Amino acid sequence: MKLKIDVQLDFQLHNPCDLLLQIEVAALPDQTVTRRVVNYSGVEERTRVAAGEGVGERVWLHGLQRLGCHYSSTVELNRPQVRLEGLAQTPLAELPGDVTKYLFASRYCPIHGFEEFMASEFAGLKGGDLIAAMSDWLQHNIGYLAGSSHEFTTAPESLEKRQGVCRDYAHMLIAMARSVGIPARFVSVYSPDVTPMDFHAVAELFLDGGWHLVDATGMAQSDSMAIIGLGRDATDVSFLTSFGTVQLNRMNVGVSAQ
Repeated sequence: MKLKIDVQLDFQLHNPCDLLLQIEVAALPDQTVTRRVVNYSGVEERTRVAAGEGVGERVWLHGLQRLGCHYSSTVELNRPQVRLEGLAQTPLAELPGDVTKYLFASRYCPIHGFEEFMASEFAGLKGGDLIAAMSDWLQHNIGYLAGSSHEFTTAPESLEKRQGVCRDYAHMLIAMARSVGIPARFVSVYSPDVTPMDFHAVAELFLDGGWHLVDATGMAQSDSMAIIGLGRDATDVSFLTSFGTVQLNRMNVGVSAQ
């Protein structure tokens, strides 16, 4: 599949400040960026640094009054869909060292308190069967509602409210998986099937010796996702981190399949 991506950002800066931007599709073995154009206004590009796990890049910018950015790219995806059911749960003692950290609680994904819920809803399930059941449960029991959460909302809070947006679905699936010994991490992606169109958040679970993308909202499939970056939770994969006060004037994200 080929995706065409077009992003336009416009932020007002209250004071001169540094900004860390991560919106560009990562170059990976299963996704090839065939075209990339990035233009800035009102800011100066300082340097580029590797993002989390070496997946993608972050760009340091410095601005005085505003940040304007236009990013467009074309991406060839070569990632097959994988059926979760039947995938084995990797024994904890066999997890690679760089995977083990994704078992632990993080800022938005505390795992204490999920044990009783998991035991009551998913008793007897393991591995890919469990992940598929959890994803299905979230799709049918959590209401997708814009504005229902904020930048500090955690996975337990979203589960209690039974509402959220894509990042909340991802955080809930991650916390639920970690609570039963399945490594899970947060992934920022572009996909053409997202409504409303925006930067999209999904989870990635370690099963049967490899990582597998799962969108708990049900809007995107693994073979239609262009990965931007990944980390423990949304803390590590914000599309914009400002070291000063900024105000959003306009943000447009467009993704179409070619």
